[in-house]
Amino acid sequence: MYVADSRGAPAAAADAARAGSGRRSAIAPTVFALGTVSLITDVSSEMVTAVLPLYLVTGLGLSPLGFGLLDGVYNGFSALVRLVGGHLADRGGRHKAVAVFGYGLSALCKPLLLVAGSLPLIGAVLAADRTGKGLRTAPRDALISLASAPETRGRAFGVHRAMDTAGAMLGPLTAFLILRQAADGYDAVFTVSFCVAALGVLVLLLFVPSRTPQSAVAGSAAGAPATLSAQGAPRVSLKAALALLRVRPVRQLTLAALLLGLATVSDSFVYLLLQHRLGVPDRWFALLPLGTAAAFLLLAVPLGRLADKVGRWQVFLGGHAALLLAYVLLLTGWQSPALPFLTLALHGGFYAATDGVLMAAAAGSVPAELRSSGLALIQTGQALARFACSIAFGAAWTAWGDRTALGTAAAVLSACAVGAYLLRPSNSPKEDRL
Repeated sequence: MYVADSRGAPAAAADAARAGSGRRSAIAPTVFALGTVSLITDVSSEMVTAVLPLYLVTGLGLSPLGFGLLDGVYNGFSALVRLVGGHLADRGGRHKAVAVFGYGLSALCKPLLLVAGSLPLIGAVLAADRTGKGLRTAPRDALISLASAPETRGRAFGVHRAMDTAGAMLGPLTAFLILRQAADGYDAVFTVSFCVAALGVLVLLLFVPSRTPQSAVAGSAAGAPATLSAQGAPRVSLKAALALLRVRPVRQLTLAALLLGLATVSDSFVYLLLQHRLGVPDRWFALLPLGTAAAFLLLAVPLGRLADKVGRWQVFLGGHAALLLAYVLLLTGWQSPALPFLTLALHGGFYAATDGVLMAAAAGSVPAELRSSGLALIQTGQALARFACSIAFGAAWTAWGDRTALGTAAAVLSACAVGAYLLRPSNSPKEDRL
């Protein structure tokens, strides 16, 4: 760990060189610094996420449709600002500045949940929180990819996602302990969440370099597709970012992420379905995300390394096969104490095989000068699809029940997986293939 000054730390300038220098130095310091920020921030955000479904459905009496609308806002609103965040980060290489603003905005939203007691107000707070997430995600992932050698990007993203998921495990556990001890449990959760989020912003300010290492930019640009680099560095603009869709690998990744996102049921709905199936008491509900987080934590690095070796497309599709199997388990009438463990393990395996792997593959198809914008473009398609899925699933649950809604989601996922498989690239370099 190191402290970065306003000109960019000397340690950061050597990140790309270190990334390929050997097994022990394969992961750049910037990746570990950003992983620490994500770990702390996820403790904060997952504290809220763990209790939010129960708070809204049980505490405020929202219907599944009302919760689906809010959950769609919570998970999909960031899609509207991701391209903006990516564009602002690429202009002048201000990845860290945009990330700091995004993390700070999300932190400021946590205490506002204390005073938001109606559906419109809660929706506005969640929208602002997701705006912060949308602004910070692409710049953060761009910093990870630019600090890593192409052949180790899958592992680098796996390390970051593992650290991020460690926070996702601690968040629900912290919320559970607060709910058991505090008289005003929800208020205490939101207050502690704000304090932890503020700490994450402080770590980002102190320990992440302010500028992208020039050696990393040069190395990444050298590996960019010829269609984008043959005439020099592309101009940084929203038009240039959208023009990336004319590049076949980027277009394939975007369409695949969009298709599969259409059948990716929100985590909160998965936990609510488990609670309904098993009759989990309310006080234990906040612990359900721990199962997903534990599987994600254990599998993120191994699956990232596997993707670097055998190809990212195979691992990405395999992750969605695990999600489909989780849906099937929830649809069966199988009654066993092993059901929640298997379901949550598959759910976590899905994230480990898709989240960082998708970004590692995308980084190989986008030039360094448009890295944030290109990653944001793919993330936007995925987020919009998941936004639509949350609303549709909530409406289907309200109208026809949870089993019909989940059965429909499983059928759609199967069809979309076939479509994504047909989009697979062929004869592409290992570091660029998905």
